[in-house]
Amino acid sequence: MLVVLRRIVQEVNAAHDLQQASLIIVSRVKQAMSVDVCSIYLLDHVEQQYILMASDGLNPEAIGVVRINQGEGLVSVVGETQEMLNLSNAPDHPRYRFIAETGEVSFHGFLGVPIIHHRQVMGVLVVRQRSLRCFDEDEVAFLLTVAAQLAGAMAHADARGDIKDFTETPAGKTNRPIVALPGAPGVGIGTAVVVYPMSDLDAVPHRKTLDTATEILALEQALDAARTNIKALDASIHPELGAESRALFDAYLLMLNSETLIGKTIERIRGGSWAPGAWRDTINEQAQLFESMDDSYLSERADDVRDLGRRILAHLQHQVRRQPDYPLKTILVGEDISATMLAEVPRERLVGVVSARGSSSSHVAILAHAMGIPAVVGASELPVSRIDGCELVVDGYRGRLFVTPSQAVRDEYTRLAREEEELVAGLEGLRELPSETPDGIHLPLYANTGLLSDLAPSIESGAEGIGLYRTEFPFMIRERFPGEEEQRTIYHEVLKGFAPRPVTLRTLDVGGDKALSYFPINEENPFLGWRGIRISLDHPEIFLVQLRAMMRASVGLNNLHLLLPMVSNVAEVDRALQLIGRAHHELLEAGEPVVMPQVGIMVEVPSVIYQIEALAARVDFFSVGTNDLTQYLLAVDRNNPRVASLYDALHPAVLRALIQIVAGAHLMGKPVSVCGEMAGDPVSALLLLGMGIDSLSMSAASMPRVKSVIRSFTVIEARQVLDQALQYDDANTLREYLEQALEQQGLGGLVRAGK
Repeated sequence: MLVVLRRIVQEVNAAHDLQQASLIIVSRVKQAMSVDVCSIYLLDHVEQQYILMASDGLNPEAIGVVRINQGEGLVSVVGETQEMLNLSNAPDHPRYRFIAETGEVSFHGFLGVPIIHHRQVMGVLVVRQRSLRCFDEDEVAFLLTVAAQLAGAMAHADARGDIKDFTETPAGKTNRPIVALPGAPGVGIGTAVVVYPMSDLDAVPHRKTLDTATEILALEQALDAARTNIKALDASIHPELGAESRALFDAYLLMLNSETLIGKTIERIRGGSWAPGAWRDTINEQAQLFESMDDSYLSERADDVRDLGRRILAHLQHQVRRQPDYPLKTILVGEDISATMLAEVPRERLVGVVSARGSSSSHVAILAHAMGIPAVVGASELPVSRIDGCELVVDGYRGRLFVTPSQAVRDEYTRLAREEEELVAGLEGLRELPSETPDGIHLPLYANTGLLSDLAPSIESGAEGIGLYRTEFPFMIRERFPGEEEQRTIYHEVLKGFAPRPVTLRTLDVGGDKALSYFPINEENPFLGWRGIRISLDHPEIFLVQLRAMMRASVGLNNLHLLLPMVSNVAEVDRALQLIGRAHHELLEAGEPVVMPQVGIMVEVPSVIYQIEALAARVDFFSVGTNDLTQYLLAVDRNNPRVASLYDALHPAVLRALIQIVAGAHLMGKPVSVCGEMAGDPVSALLLLGMGIDSLSMSAASMPRVKSVIRSFTVIEARQVLDQALQYDDANTLREYLEQALEQQGLGGLVRAGK
């Protein structure tokens, strides 16, 4: 059954909509399991009914008509228990219900499995047999696997709004949002522009075209380029290959002249599809044809078809690789949005970002936050390739996304967006006011940055310095390690721009999700691997160059603070301080009038919490990176959409860890800053104020909101909120409490859409 299962999975993935996927499943499952009926029931959560959505073996006129109330029948039993139900004689079960409308006869064998997506029952997949039959373990496993595949298709259909064709009654229309994670606050209403990786057939979005002639020309040019490339490969390496291997190139050339491939692709283009999408559909169709063949040699040729498909797609994408027509209100959508993808969109046209992957503290969320762009992340249910050109509403406060919203939803969010603009305009007046509580306690607000272009916005925001300058960016945009003088020039611009205010330069922090193309790090678990200070200590020749550049950049300014990332033990700090001292000594010997800077460490690894006093005896300050600290404390990969919802910096364990860090550091007379995304979150900032954190560092866009909170609560009030917050055992209920505290202070607009 593994071969059959593989074919079903591929056909379902290639299906254009839920209806087609459902018909494929009921037909293939009925045939594979030799049953009399296979049916799919969809759960309508609004009406609390199971709807017969597809069937092979029951009366076709019953599809979409027959509805089973929750609590009735064997289908409901499966949904309620969320477990399979395997009966050799179904009529003997006390919950059995005979439904005449389906054309049901005397069926006995029954196997039903739940269709579950993200803990939610979507429906039930059922097979029936006229004779008495108890299905064996392999058959149960097969049906469960098919149901898991169907769950993904149903979730995508629900995201597109397709599922409403089955569930909606004339009396009640719904416009349910895709529930994801908040990435950056704000409301965005605009048109989806899907971005995607190159040479990936499955990632190519469905996109329409009116200029069929240009698309056909691009296809023909791509085919010509591929033919030339394959002939060159054949000529250059074929003497080293056997006749059978060389035949592959001949087969490729034959396929490139095949009317089946070219003719069907052109036909799809003339039907309105752009060339990459038409080519994808043709390749998938041909690959499935080969896979359906019983001959193992022929079925394996599907891999050759897909390989050829990727080769042509690369050439085709080169032909059509032109700057998209970004609408006036563009919402950038992708499986995983990178910094370069964001940079390609004209800033004045970008009104929202949606990423299928990531969490509230992932790279794309941090970038969107810094740009002041509403973002939704971890939208794993979003059918990315199928929404290009659709109207979207992005609610970055709640992590909600509406695809082709109803007029009522559109009107409501238009009103909320207008109110938010008014709120932001009102916060501008705080820029020149001190970050001070009503009882006179000053809490400095610093900026997080990593680009020289961010300096002006950071200064204009009222930042009192830079709490985190990410020095890895100059490394990431080059094809080699930058030299000492190159680095000195960059760091000097940063230090001079804020002088005499303090600037904290973090030493090179690569690894994890930050890679250098010229210094590859391939690890199975990069977040627990070779990164941060570990790389610097293993490569003192790189570390010393950076240290010297930083100290030289501060000559005459003396506002440099050094920050060491990813520290996990005292020995690392001791070794790093030795190298810092060595760099300082070498520069003095060379006649450079450098001053030894203050040195601090990032608190990101939980082990540091339990060594805080020993470390405080060695360093001048601590900076808590709440993004990584939360990830490691909760054992949650924040970039993994399956578990990203478990990531929450308001988890009670994270709060208690922060309290312990502050207590240990203050006992030794050392200040503590927070530079993670938690610092820029108004509700979290209220707790940090109550904990006695000495400063906060955040994106320039977050500063007005956080300053508004600080100027609205006394330290005593913040401590009272913190004391109450520590009584909660759940992050979600705690967030509700904190938001209510802001509402009572008239600051509700800081954490939700509207004023």
